[in-house]
Amino acid sequence: RSLYALFSAYGRILDIVALKTIKMRGQAFIVFKEIQSATAAMRGLNGFNFYDVPMQIEYAKGKSDAVAKLDGTWKRPGTINASAQRASTLGQQVTSAPAVKRQREEEEMDEGEVPMVPTAPKGELEPQNRILYIQNLPPDVTDEMYPGFKEVRLVPGKSDIAFVEYEADHQAAVAKEVLNGFKITHEKEMKVTFAKR
Repeated sequence: RSLYALFSAYGRILDIVALKTIKMRGQAFIVFKEIQSATAAMRGLNGFNFYDVPMQIEYAKGKSDAVAKLDGTWKRPGTINASAQRASTLGQQVTSAPAVKRQREEEEMDEGEVPMVPTAPKGELEPQNRILYIQNLPPDVTDEMYPGFKEVRLVPGKSDIAFVEYEADHQAAVAKEVLNGFKITHEKEMKVTFAKR
């Protein structure tokens, strides 16, 4: 949300991709509809302190899926044409999906490092649900701040709690993964869990 608020001043944003892998932590891809908007944002925000860290902004090396969908060149991931398209964009040769996945995992691990399996602390294993329970919301949050969600229910008298409903469990799971621990201010971070059924 912070990235969207910061970069949307420069033009229409199609997508924001921020992965939490060890290799990609602290990086994000902001996909603008127009290249001019991306250039303006790069010039205006390069070196800007974002959460006390100066941003280093560059153009991406390859075409994003959002742009490929717009110009009609997008292919579903996993198809041979999609692999060839992505490889030709990046100047690489095509290999099988399992081999690529294995290679990426090996590259992301340091020598002697044990692969990490996501685990929840004891007592926090929770069944997936399409409704999220969100705590530590800032007092100025409104229903309109959640476009794209199916429904947001703010708890009367508890301005820092909300229930956010998604169309499907997997969509809620993705949102939970991305937003849990998101720092709203330097001292306060959101706590996102699946609502109890």
